[in-house]
Amino acid sequence: MKLRAGVVGLGKQALEDHIPGLHVSDSADLVAVCDENPEIVREQQYRHRVHGYTDFREMFKAEELDLVVVCVPHHVGREVIETAAEHKVHVLKEKPFATTLEEARDLAEICDRTGIQLMVTLQRRFNPIYTSFIQLADQIGVPFVVDAQYTLHVQDPSNGWRGRSAQAGGGCIIDMGYHLIDMVLWYFGLPDRVLAEVSASARPDREYDAEDTALVHFAYDSGLYGSLLLSRFIGPKTEQIRLVGSKGIVHLERGKIRRLSNDGEVIESLAREQAWPSAAACQIDYFRRVIDGQRSNVSGPKENLSHMSVIAACYESARSHSHINPKELL
Repeated sequence: MKLRAGVVGLGKQALEDHIPGLHVSDSADLVAVCDENPEIVREQQYRHRVHGYTDFREMFKAEELDLVVVCVPHHVGREVIETAAEHKVHVLKEKPFATTLEEARDLAEICDRTGIQLMVTLQRRFNPIYTSFIQLADQIGVPFVVDAQYTLHVQDPSNGWRGRSAQAGGGCIIDMGYHLIDMVLWYFGLPDRVLAEVSASARPDREYDAEDTALVHFAYDSGLYGSLLLSRFIGPKTEQIRLVGSKGIVHLERGKIRRLSNDGEVIESLAREQAWPSAAACQIDYFRRVIDGQRSNVSGPKENLSHMSVIAACYESARSHSHINPKELL
């Protein structure tokens, strides 16, 4: 039988990814939607022929849900997860897992105590371009440096809740940077040292405290080191990670990965055109298997404590202007 699914938060991510993904998934049926904006709720419940709510607590009380997709502003996530746990509803959560490391610990304990599965939506882990990285990295000798960027242009970084650290938990590091941090942890493990600098001055004519740009240096005792450039103001949109080794380079971009010689000659490459909404459905189908005990939860609460420790280390480093070991924060 298909899982009965609800969606809380009807922003772009829900409307363009998760709801279409639910409609084509073999694992779940959309039965309810929720958003604080009643006009959006009316439109979506009519379009999808489902029940609509403006209060997620009422949705959990009224619906017999198996799964909820949570796409809310960062500061609202905790309360939705707690309510889902009370009703024994499994959670597919848009990143980040939490706004602070302390909150992440609390949520991990709640999920463990209530027995619900929670998976953070780190969709790159289900994309064959990204899963190929490790195989190609094995062919470039001893890796020693990582160069990565994730940038896009937001005209006004002060606009909305993302411009306020109290609500967002931070800026580009905890938001879009979550994906690059996940890739670093996935490919190389938890760093031994982090040094970060942040800026919230791309728009001096606006008032906001969530960083619009950050440069994060990280290093391992093995000798591997690297940097992440993150920005919500630097265009055009760019996402890439380059690993340099003694016998070659692996260069991963959105939709394409290449192995090159050290002088830049392409040895092999792999490209993939995104097929939406099948990519979103793949994530939902995988989570169904996690719930059924057929797959391991590669992005569960305990796993995401490492992500939150790196984020906490970045913000502490930026504050103290010193190296921070994220392992000591766990």
